[in-house]
Formats: sequence, structure tokens, C-alpha cells
Amino acid sequence: MKLASLRTGDRDGALLVVSKDLARGVLVPEIAPTMQKAIESWNAVEPQLEKIYAQLNAGAMNGSFDLDVTKLESPFPRSYQFLDGSVYLHHMEKARKARGAEMPPNYKTEPLMYQGLSDRYCGPTEVMVFPDATLEPDYEAEVAIVVDDVPMGVTKAQAAKHIKLVMLLNDYTLRSLTKTELPKGFGFMQAKPTSSFSPVAVTLNELGDLWDGEKLHLDLISDVNGKRMGQPNTGKDMFFTYLDLIAHACRTRSLSAGTIIGAGSVTNQDEQSGFGCVAEARIHEQMTHGVASTPFLQNGDEVYIDSFDAHGKSIFGAIRQKIKTL
Repeated sequence: MKLASLRTGDRDGALLVVSKDLARGVLVPEIAPTMQKAIESWNAVEPQLEKIYAQLNAGAMNGSFDLDVTKLESPFPRSYQFLDGSVYLHHMEKARKARGAEMPPNYKTEPLMYQGLSDRYCGPTEVMVFPDATLEPDYEAEVAIVVDDVPMGVTKAQAAKHIKLVMLLNDYTLRSLTKTELPKGFGFMQAKPTSSFSPVAVTLNELGDLWDGEKLHLDLISDVNGKRMGQPNTGKDMFFTYLDLIAHACRTRSLSAGTIIGAGSVTNQDEQSGFGCVAEARIHEQMTHGVASTPFLQNGDEVYIDSFDAHGKSIFGAIRQKIKTL
């Protein structure tokens, strides 16, 4: 099943069931008015939403309409909590090298995670605004999960049943600020502006064999201004899984339904599949040619992130955003 949020002028938008081919949508206020309301009562509403989804795909859904992706919010226009990990260790090693930082001593025994901005997300086709291009804006192509209510102390073995939805994520980073902010020892603040997500969130049954119970296996494509940056595989070189991330987050707290958990910029060790952010490309260029040539994001640039099934069809819809600097 595929779900989205239609922009309505309200902060939470309106829940849409979207057809498998991303061509049609239908509002379902009688089931759940918003995505957040749906995830809070998931066990009750999921069968009803799945029924609507089947009818929509069969062309038998009254009230459906052609889907205009430009009118969609991120599936969750805002959420109670956004947590992002860094489980592709090759990316972590490169990102830290870029700012002259050492790897933490326990980075292979427990996942790195921060709590990010969640009171508003940028829509999948909405212009992303940065205050200043000198802050070295960068994108990060990721995959995120959405959970229902998760109790404190949940184990890795118990975590799988709480994963309900999967989305693509662009976790923007202002690279110049990480160099001054993180050494303070209090985590990200200014260096992590709002993020954006794919037009639709999908249920696990929609992913089939691409989901193995702990992680997703697909090529995650990213371009800047039509130039391919990379297409690393999301299941390859993932040191910690989503189950590890859930158990880590729940060690001392419960998670409210609708909590979003990312796994960090996707990158593969061999680098033949390219990169999931500008910073990695620049480090590679520096190491190979002695100078970095790929610029960080500039005013007017367009970032594109997408993934496809075995038939070449977009699974989540594309994140396609113009960059604006003030």
C-alpha cells in the first residue's frame, strides 16, 4: 500500500491512498483524516486502507483523481520525533575525515544517532531554502522507517513488528557548520535544517523481497542538476539494521507512533556505485586528484532522489527539489 499527504493549508495535510503506479489518489477522511491519525490507530485502519488501495488499483474507486505530486507534502508533514542514525560506516568515516574528526571509540558496538528537527518537513517538490551558500549545503540520500508506538526497552527481536512504513529521505546538512558545532559536544542544531521525504510512504508488503525483515535492498539513485552522483545499494554495507536502531533508541525511552528513523547517507565500500552526498564525492576527489571539484549545493541547483522496482517503476516517487539561498 502507498500513502501520501495532500497539501491543504493545514499543518498536517490530508491522508491520501495512492495507486501502485503513483497515478491516482483518493482522500479517506472517514478512515483517517491525516497520516498521523492513521499511524496512531494502525491496527484498526490498515485493513480499511488496504481495501481502498485494492479498489483504487482496480480502477473501481469513486472519488479518486489524478495525482499531482507537486501538491503533496512529505508523507508526514511534521512528526513528534525524527531520529537519524549513521549505520553506513564508510560514510561516517568520510564525513568525519572531511571535518578533521576522529571516529568515536564505540562506533562498531552501538549505532550513532541524533534527534533532528521534526516540527516541519520540506515537501518532496518544494523549494529548499538555505540562509547562505557559504554554509556548504549538502544533501544526503537515505531510507527511513516509520514505527507505531514502541515501548521502552524493546529488544531487537521485538522491534520488527513495530515497523509500519518506509520512505526515502533527504537529510540536508550544512557542512561548514558541522565543523564548529559538533566539537562543542552537544550534537547537531544549526547544521541540520529541515529534511524532506519521498512523495509516498509504503507498507512492507508493498516491498516484497526488497525488504528482508531488517533492511531494504535496492539502488538509491541521486542526481544534482541531472548529473548522476550515485546509486549505492541500501542493503549493502549496512553495519547496523533498522532493528538495531529501534532497540538503541528505546533503551531509555518509548517511541510515539509516527516516529521516523533514518539510517544515514547510503554508501558502499567499493565506491563503484558512486556517492549519496556531495561531501563523499569531494573527499574521493581530494584523495584521487588532490583537489575537490564537485561544489556543494548552490542557488538554483536541483536535487533528485529516487528508487525503482525490478520493472523500472518508481516505488516511492521522486524527491525533486530546487535549492534557494538567500
